[in-house]
Amino acid sequence: MNKILKTIIAVLLIAIISSISTLGLIYYALGFNEQGFSNLMRFITAYRFIETKYVNDTDDVKLIDGAIDGMVKSLNDPHSNYLSPKMYKTLMEQTEGSFAGIGVVMGMDNEQKIHIVGIMENSPGQKAGLQEGDEILAVDGVPVTQMAFDEVATHVRGQAGTDVVLTIMRDNANQDITITRDNIKLKTVGHKILDNNIGYIQIVSFSEDTANEFNEAYNDLKNQGMKALVLDLRNNPGGLLTTCVEIAKKLVPKGEIVSIVDKQGNKETYSSSLEAPEYPLVVLINKNSASASEILSGAIQDTKAGTIIGNTSYGKGSVQTILPMFEDDAVKLTIAKYYTPSGRSIDGTGITPDIEINLDENATSDTQLDKALEVLKAQLNNN
Repeated sequence: MNKILKTIIAVLLIAIISSISTLGLIYYALGFNEQGFSNLMRFITAYRFIETKYVNDTDDVKLIDGAIDGMVKSLNDPHSNYLSPKMYKTLMEQTEGSFAGIGVVMGMDNEQKIHIVGIMENSPGQKAGLQEGDEILAVDGVPVTQMAFDEVATHVRGQAGTDVVLTIMRDNANQDITITRDNIKLKTVGHKILDNNIGYIQIVSFSEDTANEFNEAYNDLKNQGMKALVLDLRNNPGGLLTTCVEIAKKLVPKGEIVSIVDKQGNKETYSSSLEAPEYPLVVLINKNSASASEILSGAIQDTKAGTIIGNTSYGKGSVQTILPMFEDDAVKLTIAKYYTPSGRSIDGTGITPDIEINLDENATSDTQLDKALEVLKAQLNNN
């Protein structure tokens, strides 16, 4: 919402409070019940009181911004928040897969701590010495405890060529690291062929191009003689539901992939028409696998299309939508919960793997991937 429009809204609020007849029309036109109308009056009265009586000059736009932000924060939902123009732009860039930043993937654990869970090759973050597992304490001196997760991502990003200072904790010691931002083109899918013709595909997030990237990787591995597949969703924070569903249609057999249920109980179901999976499949997850990652792994687990290996996932079983406010700011709001094909909600609990195994940081190899290869080799030998 641009400044002119927000100012217009502020003026309209003043006009509304001055006219009883106008209030009546608004009351019926917007469908408020008596309590809703009373609450609207409280807001308008407070706005008018601040606007006319506060000792210093006020900014009408900031007052409205603060009111919207306060409403969303009162929900106590970490996945719903008011997006300033900068935050909204950052979110859209992330979805599109191109932005200016430092080239790291951040994740929030169940204690609301933010860690670096992935670093792009040759990215500014890697060059500056950031490491996976670093806990981010502050961005440019502002503690992350004072920001929503989306705000942290927004502050980390910025114009290419500018610096950002991250205060991190590593090995129980705090340190400041200065990183120069650069333009980042996020490739969300990586793949390779492993021993015994076992294919490996890693998906780092579900953005607009991810389904196409996945199909290219899948077909390339198929052309190389793939006989089984490891799908790595570790540290994948989620992304677009539609992208996740498109990928699931290549892996999940005919039937339900996920169902979405809103406040009114309306149910929307996404389904696969695949006759049967082409290859034996193992999916790797960990505590930072969230949202769309859990939809995909949950569908694979419930339909027995593959084996889930790793650690229990994050547990984000809700769906958000974004309401643009005249193209510059927006509200992101949780509007529904999703359920796996068996009807379970994983909100707050996560996906429990079929085979629980920790990633041994002291090992010379990836212990979770090693287990995946062991399982697939056994399946191939039995066929």
